Amino acid sequence: MELKSIPRLELIQVAEAVSREKSIEKEEVILAMEEAIQKAARSKYGIDRDIRANIDRKNGAIVIAQYTEVVEAIDNEAIQMSFQESERRKLNLSIGDFYKETLPQIDFGRIAAQTAKQVISQKVREAERQRQFQEYKDRIGEIVIGTIKRVESHSITIDLGRAEATIKKDQMIPREQLRPGDRLRSYIIDVREEVRGPQIFLSRSCNEFLAALFTQEVPEIYDGIIEIKGVAREPGSRAKITAFSNDPSIDPVGACVGMRGSRVQAVVGELQGEKIEIIPWSEDPVTFVINALAPAVPSKVVMDEDAVRMEVVVPDDQLSLAIGRRGQNVRLASQLTNWYVDILTEAEESERRQEEFSIRTKIFIEALDIDDVIAHLMVGEGFVSIEDIADASLDELKVIEGFDIDIASELSERAKSYMKIENERVESSLKKLKVSDDLYNFDKLSKQNILVLAENEIKTLDDLAELDSEELYNILGKEVFPNEEVAGSVIMSAREHWFSDENLNN
Repeated sequence: MELKSIPRLELIQVAEAVSREKSIEKEEVILAMEEAIQKAARSKYGIDRDIRANIDRKNGAIVIAQYTEVVEAIDNEAIQMSFQESERRKLNLSIGDFYKETLPQIDFGRIAAQTAKQVISQKVREAERQRQFQEYKDRIGEIVIGTIKRVESHSITIDLGRAEATIKKDQMIPREQLRPGDRLRSYIIDVREEVRGPQIFLSRSCNEFLAALFTQEVPEIYDGIIEIKGVAREPGSRAKITAFSNDPSIDPVGACVGMRGSRVQAVVGELQGEKIEIIPWSEDPVTFVINALAPAVPSKVVMDEDAVRMEVVVPDDQLSLAIGRRGQNVRLASQLTNWYVDILTEAEESERRQEEFSIRTKIFIEALDIDDVIAHLMVGEGFVSIEDIADASLDELKVIEGFDIDIASELSERAKSYMKIENERVESSLKKLKVSDDLYNFDKLSKQNILVLAENEIKTLDDLAELDSEELYNILGKEVFPNEEVAGSVIMSAREHWFSDENLNN
């Protein structure tokens, strides 16, 4: 667009046309034109001069003027004049005022016109991107439909009609075949301003996309009658979604499946055949985990609330069903319920219980100097450590079969005496090994655990923080941590002091 070839009134018409086409304000376009004219004029009259252009918003008349500031002492002759000079020229101006000198209209040469065109195009693009940002910044969490514009190895560009968006490789469904021109549904995960302008980021692999698809397909979810409580997903392969009905007369699973599976099949088709299981939600964690492990049917569940862990026992012939291909079923169930799920067969569980029973019995016999019959009785009642016995009341001990108040009192005294001696030994060893105060006072591990760490040359909180979860799990073992994830959470707690205000300031 060469400005020298456009009549004055037509400038306004061009601005209006660009405004309509790009869905941006006409004023933004005119401001871009003024900046382009200013740039061309400065290239002719002097780049260092303060030259401004103004386009009349009604008739398109262009006024180019040079502005010179009146100052007491000149620092830059190109844009300033002294007060004495303004007095000599009888300009009637005060210090700080600008002297406006209208310049002749310029005939845009080829280079100047091309420069002006580039400036206008750039400004229009910037205004268009800003409009896109304002339009989409509050639409995070929505599903949009667009056409694939470009397919690259690391991302896909989607034309949304009034904007362009990007799906990065890690947000695509693995092995999904996409081609330019394909229509695609995606989920807006982020809209942010970057150096290259506002960017819209989409996803097809996030859990929220699956939930949003069901919201579109199931009116009861949209109306709030049914709630999606959680989603666990391995994109392109398998997913579990848990739903709850606020109306007891409506089955959440049946509503999500639809007549002859029509609703769930619509979602499966959008996700390239991803297998989707709909699980009824329950506030009872055990029931919820059992539901999530379907189609396997557990025979026993042992819950450890402190470790957020469940040990699920299944018949031997259902082990592969419970675990799933490459562990997928149990992994998704764990993600969905937020419980660590450990699958055992009935034979494995029996063998492990016998081993644990034997180990605990031996500890009680040696520490409390009791015979194996009494030790068996105590282990059978659920006592797992000497500390448990020391902390138990006499009433809790004397109800054990064959016990009376004298036996209960004697066991309690022996356990307390043992714990006192053990604690003194641990304290003495910690002092001898010069364990730092920060590790000594770390409340996520017992003093016995800290002693084991110190014996492995881990004597400060920083030493602990520098371990990875596997290392810590191997040192303290499964008696302390049910799995590496729990060990990892302890390490993260040990690292918290790294991010304190004091350390960040240093």
